[in-house]
Amino acid sequence: MAQEIFKRYEIKYLIPFAKYLELRELILPYMHYDTYGNPEGKYNIVSLYFDSNDKSIYYETRNKLPFRQKLRLRVYDQADLGSASFIEVKQKFKNVVNKRRTILPLHQAYDILRDPNKPLETVEASNPQILKEALHFQHLYDLKPNTVVSYDRQAFSGTFEKDLRVTFDYNLMCRNDDLRIEHGPEGHHFIDPGLVVLEVKVSEVVPFWLARILSDLECNKQSVSKFCTSVELLEHENSSEGRILS
Repeated sequence: MAQEIFKRYEIKYLIPFAKYLELRELILPYMHYDTYGNPEGKYNIVSLYFDSNDKSIYYETRNKLPFRQKLRLRVYDQADLGSASFIEVKQKFKNVVNKRRTILPLHQAYDILRDPNKPLETVEASNPQILKEALHFQHLYDLKPNTVVSYDRQAFSGTFEKDLRVTFDYNLMCRNDDLRIEHGPEGHHFIDPGLVVLEVKVSEVVPFWLARILSDLECNKQSVSKFCTSVELLEHENSSEGRILS
């Protein structure tokens, strides 16, 4: 059973692709490939993010409110309507990230998010309580499907520090003209294809050996919101197309 509840710090960096290739070799003596991916810990993620008509979720994140949250529906690798999907509520209070998610078939996830009044007994959710929380959040903010974000990921888990996780995300794309996540990773690159989003995820502190490697490679912390950056790119492209058409 995949983990459903997370509480941790997430530290982000934006690094060149060549530095990613160097860094992953340097951490291998201390880490191993994530077991949920292929033999090299690689997999694809496609997520549907929700927002309100007044973009409340976008502004919470962009303005870095002390407490902010997101609702998303996520699948991994090639998926169809019968594949496992994850309805997730991700919350951030100050620097601590809490993520709660429940697993259910994708077609049922679409149904319950489209009609929150649908009886929960008709849905095969791994955690009905988390599903209730997600639907309450959706109703409270009047959230609707907004943007699809996809990327390839290589993930590592700590060999000695069991709470440590390092992920590298690349080929980051977004779209809002097709909100079906089973259609896979398609869209516009919202981060330069030559760059990689590095995330260090840990429950307490970054191990000294990893902090030293990141310092030696001059990896500087950088706030990167995949959702906000996607929304801004798509709005810019839509406005540009509008000017051309007019």
